[in-house]
Amino acid sequence: MKITLRFFASVREVVGTGSDELTVPEPVRTVGDVRQFLCGRGAPWAQALAEGRALRMALDQEMVTADTPITDGCELAFFPPVTGG
Repeated sequence: MKITLRFFASVREVVGTGSDELTVPEPVRTVGDVRQFLCGRGAPWAQALAEGRALRMALDQEMVTADTPITDGCELAFFPPVTGG
């Protein structure tokens, strides 16, 4: 399964890219699985996407939770919570 990843704001700054294509290995089936898989890429990824860090996630531009299943060709975005001012 191939998916498109998008990173915004501080997440993009830490991982060093705004987008990426990912061929998902077999055990990765949910948004949370993808997040955990990306943390395995190394320190910047683990810092930006670590479990417990406040992050918002959107699948095909709809807000989702970690247990949401991913689908072939989907777009998954990670970004920090937005505060107004």
